[in-house]
Amino acid sequence: MGPVLTPLASLARRWTPSPRTLRRAALSAVVMSVVIIVTGGAVRLTGSGLGCDTWPKCTDDSLFVTPEQGYRGAIEFGNRMLTYVLSAAVGWAIVAARCTKPWRRGLTRIAWAQFWIVMSNAVLGGITVWMGLNPWTVAGHFLAANALLTVAVITWHRTGEGDAPPRPRAPRPVRGLSWAITLVSALLIVLGTTVTGSGKHAGDSSDVPRMPWDWTNAAHIHAVSAWVVCALAVAMWLVLRVVDAPPDTRARARDLLIVLLLQGGVGYVQYFMGVPEILVGLHMLGSSLMWIAVLRLALSMRERTVATAGIPAQTDAELTRA
Repeated sequence: MGPVLTPLASLARRWTPSPRTLRRAALSAVVMSVVIIVTGGAVRLTGSGLGCDTWPKCTDDSLFVTPEQGYRGAIEFGNRMLTYVLSAAVGWAIVAARCTKPWRRGLTRIAWAQFWIVMSNAVLGGITVWMGLNPWTVAGHFLAANALLTVAVITWHRTGEGDAPPRPRAPRPVRGLSWAITLVSALLIVLGTTVTGSGKHAGDSSDVPRMPWDWTNAAHIHAVSAWVVCALAVAMWLVLRVVDAPPDTRARARDLLIVLLLQGGVGYVQYFMGVPEILVGLHMLGSSLMWIAVLRLALSMRERTVATAGIPAQTDAELTRA
């Protein structure tokens, strides 16, 4: 009797996705990661954070939302249901990565990392509800969603590469500048949680605790970090033209500048208009798009060639371990 195969290994024997299918599967996880961030923001902005009284049920007696909980309960429960759609997208990326021929073990592991982040953040979301929307756990929930977006974008990018060792496409100082942009942008996102954690939109109509500082001061610090990112992005755009970088890398720098311009405009307008909900929601969407642009720029600094020969065939033992 031969070895018993896992379901994914068995499927991999029968089906091979095309490169286009693999890319689309990975992209679906990226899209759903952005959707879950934006809809999570909508829960907070509509005061629906405690629309479901507990977790994992919606109430102590019901798994689903009840009419007594009104539209806020429906919004919160709807966002919970989107987690299943997100999980399906991540699952599709995992299946497509596992079934690719030859088997790309590293790509499969990165895709699986998305699954574990989704599960961990679902638990963190439940803890956030149990703690009555404590602003620190809300911030952690948002940052974990961005961690998922990070891994999803890396997975999407890796589907278009090979598995050879990475090879630089720009001089070392330029690559260092891309890392500086990435780190400062990550700090920018973290500082954004200090603004929302102390600001007007607590996530529920009841008395929800806030972070212990004035939100306008936090907003000013957040704006300073945004200007630093903009300055670094302009420098990158100019440097890439000087060193005659590949066209796609220059395009990534241009895209980042465009997103930063739009995101900065929305940020200042929302601040001077008293942070209306619709603009805060657009700013959250812009935050996700900015982070995607930052990651794509950093990832374009190196390349991995596609190996065309010397790839050993998979053994039954390898298939069984998958």
